[in-house]
Amino acid sequence: MARENGLWGAQRIRGELLGLGYEFGRETVRRSMHEARRRPPSQTWRTLLQNHAPDIWACDFFTVPTLSFQTLFVFFFTEHGRRRLVHVNVTAHPTAEWVWCQLIQTTPWGERPRFLLRDRGSSFGKGFVARARAIGIETVLSPFRCPQANGVAERMVETFRASAWTTSSW
Repeated sequence: MARENGLWGAQRIRGELLGLGYEFGRETVRRSMHEARRRPPSQTWRTLLQNHAPDIWACDFFTVPTLSFQTLFVFFFTEHGRRRLVHVNVTAHPTAEWVWCQLIQTTPWGERPRFLLRDRGSSFGKGFVARARAIGIETVLSPFRCPQANGVAERMVETFRASAWTTSSW
């Protein structure tokens, strides 16, 4: 009764049972209601990510200033499962076509992710999501101004910056 009538309380269910000829105390009904309404345990967010990590890639841009005061844009893909760097390239002027070419170059023989996690940067262009879906990649956009949602890519950026700083300080 508790499962079929979710709005009924212990007193109402006890009254219905009394009408059917069953006598139970209110606490007995309340305990059985709690057990009847208990949902099966679902997987946590961490478990979900661990189960699907080999199928998720992340991509991001970061900037590098040069000695001639030019800004270069570094674009990379990284795999969530092993946190392996899949592809990296540098350009002075990122365009939507250039970004699309990077994705095509990264997946030449069908080795592609099921999900691609990216931010909402304008360098991807408007048709990126539809084009990626056409080749079998579901694009997941991180929330607006929320870099921690793409934590694997942001950690890779920090790794790049730390390694560049330590190698240039020699």
